[in-house]
Amino acid sequence: MDYLVAIVAAIAISLALIPAMIRLAPALGMMDKPDPRKVHEIPVPRVGGWGIVIGALAPVILWGPDDPLIYSYIIGAAVLLLFGALDDKLEMGHYTKFVGQFIAVLPVVTYGDLYVSSLPFLGLDEIPHIAGRVFTFFALVGMINAINHSDGLDGLAGGESLLSLGAIAFLAYQVDSHSVILITLVTIGGLLGFLRYNTHPASVFMGDGGSQFLGFTLGFLALLLTQRVDTSLSPAVVFLILGLPIIDIIVVFKKRISQGMNWFAATRNHIHHRFLDLGLEHQETVVIIYSVQALCVVSGIFLRNENDWLILLVYLVICLTLFASLVYLEKSGWSSSDSKRSLGFDNALSVVRHKLLVVAPRQYLDLAIPAFLLIGSARIGDVPRDFGVLAAGVFFLLLFEAFLKKPTRSMVRRVLIYLTIVCVVYLQLDFPRPAILWVTYLKLAFYMFTALAVGLAIRFSPKRRKHEFHTTAMDYLMLFVVVAAMGFSNIQIGGNYISVFVVKLVILLYACELMIIEKRKRWTLLTTSSLIASGMLGIKGLFFS
Repeated sequence: MDYLVAIVAAIAISLALIPAMIRLAPALGMMDKPDPRKVHEIPVPRVGGWGIVIGALAPVILWGPDDPLIYSYIIGAAVLLLFGALDDKLEMGHYTKFVGQFIAVLPVVTYGDLYVSSLPFLGLDEIPHIAGRVFTFFALVGMINAINHSDGLDGLAGGESLLSLGAIAFLAYQVDSHSVILITLVTIGGLLGFLRYNTHPASVFMGDGGSQFLGFTLGFLALLLTQRVDTSLSPAVVFLILGLPIIDIIVVFKKRISQGMNWFAATRNHIHHRFLDLGLEHQETVVIIYSVQALCVVSGIFLRNENDWLILLVYLVICLTLFASLVYLEKSGWSSSDSKRSLGFDNALSVVRHKLLVVAPRQYLDLAIPAFLLIGSARIGDVPRDFGVLAAGVFFLLLFEAFLKKPTRSMVRRVLIYLTIVCVVYLQLDFPRPAILWVTYLKLAFYMFTALAVGLAIRFSPKRRKHEFHTTAMDYLMLFVVVAAMGFSNIQIGGNYISVFVVKLVILLYACELMIIEKRKRWTLLTTSSLIASGMLGIKGLFFS
């Protein structure tokens, strides 16, 4: 089947269903009312899960394979939506939630016959079936609750899940697993429809029905991928792919136990609450957590076949660094509002934050994009003559525009730089040099880090209110969505998927637009590198084609 049709159907169903459910929410009694533990100040409908779940399940029911495991997944998802909706209406409590979770997970482990057969760190090829089933049962329930507990800010649980799903889709695509790809893509589609309404300030929450479904789906897909579809993957890679929600719920449970509290009582000690208590704004907190989750996910992709202990070490280093920083700031009495006053400008939360979130992304872009243009144009071996003529024209116009009047210069320079970017990206796809594995991974890392840097640069720019960029955490997240979508189109350019071409252009043009807006100088590294790159392509196309 065409995966594009499936994901479009999921998005359409989610987008259409959620507004209808928002209107029905007051009559259904499914409104999330403010309380001291929550961050919203007015009642908000918590019916977004209906759009996510039905948007995701409808394509699976229509186009999914005839497989007991898929049936058990559909049953489990429907049970969680039902119990979640009842809890959203009646506030039934955590023990009733567990009943629904147990009913949902049981068919997957028994009828679907999906269970852990090999655990990381034990050095065993296979563990006893009963032990594997019991472990799988509690692992799935744990993941359901991890996402459910992380759903505390607008877009947070959805964004974290989206990043994990992108990694799962990529890994499944490598081994051409139809079932995993289909379920992953339609869940992404349902989420995208929901996030349209969940961007801060949210007009709808996903509720327990949505958050439990996402946790169930992530756990199900991670197990299916590592235990049945691609057993060459290290089992420990699940830690990195699923990321922060796992460690967050473990830390929260530890805090509750140490304070003599009920394990499952709702409290305000999740990682997002702690960032907010330091004085960070809602969207700043979400973007920071997105960034750490993205780091975990990307690390998981690169380390997917490495030693279990190495993967665990990387995961623990990322998590310990995050929580150690939090503890230090909390114990030192650091406050975002104090930092704003002491530094004297509104958007700087501290010197460290300013350098990491404002200065570093721009410095990276100022160096990385020019380096891409120079190295990319140098490595292109075969340039058609028509491209040579175009590149030569861009070269001479870039020289000429330096003498134009200021109002015209900005527009001309922007167009010429964009043309250079388009030429380099297209020629790399259509006339590539022989692929080298480490170069391929380096390119992927470049685009991922560039997407991250663009998101941070736009979101945390002290000048952003003066420019055309008015963005939210959703814009930041969409850069990762674009990257995760690479390769899922069946239209090709020179043997390469056109989606790869489009994705690269989106990331690079976003970066160039930001750099041009913020640096209105006659000559910059970006302008100079565009001049050199267009000159090299022009010479190759005119004299060596």
